[in-house]
Amino acid sequence: MEDNKNKNQLNIELSEEVAQGTYSNLAIITHSSSEFVIDFVRIMPGIPKANVKSRIILTPEHAKRLLMALQDNVQKFEAVHGAIKIQPGHDPFMSPMNFGGPIPEA
Repeated sequence: MEDNKNKNQLNIELSEEVAQGTYSNLAIITHSSSEFVIDFVRIMPGIPKANVKSRIILTPEHAKRLLMALQDNVQKFEAVHGAIKIQPGHDPFMSPMNFGGPIPEA
């Protein structure tokens, strides 16, 4: 029984560089018949150009598993911390471009 348990374990290593993470405040998702592509972008106030910081390519099955895992984690988060609020009148699929601060002027 113990041997079967060890066979199903996965040893995942996390390098120090990857453990630092990459901040993203916008995700752009596209798909084809065989894959989903998620581009993680960081947009900054007053800067009209943004770069993709990371790209993840998933099979449709793994994209669905990610969706279910995110739904589960959001529900657990909200059970502890309360509902995550999205500002009314804003597109819930788009990151706000003004970041809640003053609008930059030239």
